[in-house]
Amino acid sequence: MEETIGLLEKIRHHDKVCIALNENCAIPLPDDVMRILVRPHRLSFYYFQYLEKGTATFKTDLEEFTINDGALAFGLPNQIFTKLPYDKNMPQYALSFDENTLTLLPGSYPFLVNPFNVNSISFDPASQKRIKNLLSGLFQLLHAPGKQKKAEVILAHLHALLTEYNAGYFEEYQSQGISTTSKLSKYIAFKLAVENSLTEQHDVQSIAEKLALTSNTLYGIVKEYSGVSPKEWITNRLMLEAQRKLQYSTISVKELAYELGFNDPGYFSRLFKKSTGKSVSRYLSELQDLSRN
Repeated sequence: MEETIGLLEKIRHHDKVCIALNENCAIPLPDDVMRILVRPHRLSFYYFQYLEKGTATFKTDLEEFTINDGALAFGLPNQIFTKLPYDKNMPQYALSFDENTLTLLPGSYPFLVNPFNVNSISFDPASQKRIKNLLSGLFQLLHAPGKQKKAEVILAHLHALLTEYNAGYFEEYQSQGISTTSKLSKYIAFKLAVENSLTEQHDVQSIAEKLALTSNTLYGIVKEYSGVSPKEWITNRLMLEAQRKLQYSTISVKELAYELGFNDPGYFSRLFKKSTGKSVSRYLSELQDLSRN
């Protein structure tokens, strides 16, 4: 598994805004960057690939998915992202930016916390036209000859684009009438609280207090959006991280348990088997079998 820390700095397209946007693979990437991107890599930035026409398959963490005409695939920081072989002649846009760029934008974009745990968005024809125009316009701004466009112009276009992505995400995945903006914001805050200190042993009561909620209210919100309790959600997130590390690095069970905040490797092993249906040794054995095929 390849790391991408510092990679965006090598390919950024603006001096003031850490952003890169490629249209139809028109901007060649350095060989050392390509060597990383063609392999499974842990994202250190936000990545979006909009496919105007065609079909492409991706893998985020352990899930493989395919997008078609007028759809978007995206990867978030810390996710393991793999772009499987596809026709590079398809009309497409590849956009990347970092966390600092996100803080410069005027809006909030809840889809970037990915409350529904998906990594693709489909758009209706009208939205596809707007997104195409925004991406094309942003590409022209970033790559126009002469003096660079001002950062605020670049950020205004990026804000409009992320607003479209955010709207498309919730239109596609949010069930009608089951949630409110307030409840969604609490669910997102819960996910962030876990992500920001993932390797700590989380106490659900403490998280609820930080969010100014009772444990029962937090339970109801997390259950509504994810289908599991807060404790189960945290466990599932830790087990996903365990699978990431086992798949993309060489590490002992004991080391892995300690890295994820477990003081008892035996308890971690039992939890892993309960969550995945496989022991760590069997999981590793199946990974090795797959690598031989």
